[in-house]
Amino acid sequence: MSRGSAVRRTLLLGVLLPLALASCSSSGAAPAPAAGSTSPRGPVAAVCDHVPPGPAAAPAGAVPVDPAVVDDLPTKTKNSPAGTTFWLAPGTHRLSDDEYAQVQPKDGDVYLGAPGAVFDGRKKNRYAFAGPAKDVRLASFTVQGFTAPRDEGVVNHDSAPGWVIQHLTVQDNDGAGLMAGPKQQILDSCLRRNGQYGLNAYSGSAAVTGLVLRGTEVTGNNTANWEAKVPECGCTGGMKFWAVDGADVVGNWIHDNRGTGLWADTNNNDFLIEGNLIENNDSAAIIYETSYNAVIRNNTFRRNNLPDGRAHADRGDPFPSATIYLSESGGEPRLKARTSNLEISGNLLQDNWNGVILWENADRFCNSPANTSSGSCTKLVPNVSTCSAPGIAKKPLYGDCRWKTQRVVVQHNQFTLNSKALGCEEVCGRTGVLSNFGSYPDWSPYQGAVIQQAITFQQDNSWHDNAYAGPWTFVAKEMSNIIGIGEWQSAPYRQDANSSYKPNGG
Repeated sequence: MSRGSAVRRTLLLGVLLPLALASCSSSGAAPAPAAGSTSPRGPVAAVCDHVPPGPAAAPAGAVPVDPAVVDDLPTKTKNSPAGTTFWLAPGTHRLSDDEYAQVQPKDGDVYLGAPGAVFDGRKKNRYAFAGPAKDVRLASFTVQGFTAPRDEGVVNHDSAPGWVIQHLTVQDNDGAGLMAGPKQQILDSCLRRNGQYGLNAYSGSAAVTGLVLRGTEVTGNNTANWEAKVPECGCTGGMKFWAVDGADVVGNWIHDNRGTGLWADTNNNDFLIEGNLIENNDSAAIIYETSYNAVIRNNTFRRNNLPDGRAHADRGDPFPSATIYLSESGGEPRLKARTSNLEISGNLLQDNWNGVILWENADRFCNSPANTSSGSCTKLVPNVSTCSAPGIAKKPLYGDCRWKTQRVVVQHNQFTLNSKALGCEEVCGRTGVLSNFGSYPDWSPYQGAVIQQAITFQQDNSWHDNAYAGPWTFVAKEMSNIIGIGEWQSAPYRQDANSSYKPNGG
């Protein structure tokens, strides 16, 4: 769902080495990554112009596919047994003019491209590869020019399981370049200039599990600018995840997308977001919304959220539009995951518009009209209608009907900001924890300052051992309460113990 609605109504890196950050005190030096840090400073996956080529000749036993023959790829796929390897010869491969012409792989099929192999929809065909086949592999060619509608995808259109996407370029398509299915791997690939998303991870029938995105460049997506077409649709950016249970997003370069870089929305769980360089995205670098249990560590965030943050400020919107934005999301020990917290640690945030914001809309809960994820309930209460009066006012529903921003730990991060260079002065250096004053529906048990009090003082949200360089301020409890480091570290908030603060940089 859109953040606006939630506010108003709500190169492959290989094995990563651990990051050790020196602790700091309020008068000590900023923590610095130890030797071997995996927090990237330069492009970690500059893949799009350097995709390794595929085999120059057909491998033994492979079926060659002729680019001069229209529909050669789907025809040979249909006439071959499951588990066949197909070799796309150099040149541009085409389908017929039928908009629904597509390749329907069989279980275990492999598609390898020769150097210069392109599969082009010519803005005539909707989908490239579709159907339920499992364990399909696509490697070393370009997929472009397909016209999937909004919220649909070009490659793995039906979110089939076990697909491996490697050394693939998926570019200049409408809709999403890729859909993701269970146990899908996206490795060393290029997802660029697609109309809506580079990647859309969604399956209507069951949760997507065990997803891996590694060593991939995700850039320039949402060329159709869907947020302008459908205001507050929450349907734009580099990638979007819905109801994914278990995802590793490691060592990617996510940059220059129109909208959010990485957006996990509604009942996602167990994410590892590590060792990525996320920069120059128009909106937040990461939104983790109505979701659970994640580790966000050892990433570098640069110059994210500048257009969106500036637009918020220009229209007088007081909400602190964030670079890492947690909306009704936190740790939940009752769900199986690699952590029972939501950990933000060891990251470098440099010259972004605002920092980490923890938000929980008092009026947004399962079965509330303010829930922009309409029809969805928490993972703890699957039946939406259960969350109604009078039962919701008592345990366990009182707690379980809410997506809670709880058990969030923000530690050992570096926040640096040159606000004068960005031209934002005092409005782009905010981080904090807050909620709104609960007001509706009239049967809500969360009215008044109940949730403001809970997210700020009662839900185990903690900052410590961070380093701030630049004119940072802190938002506590509610959006008009903007305070300095002294108040933030003192009672009643008592946040950022052992953290350093250098308002003039350093």
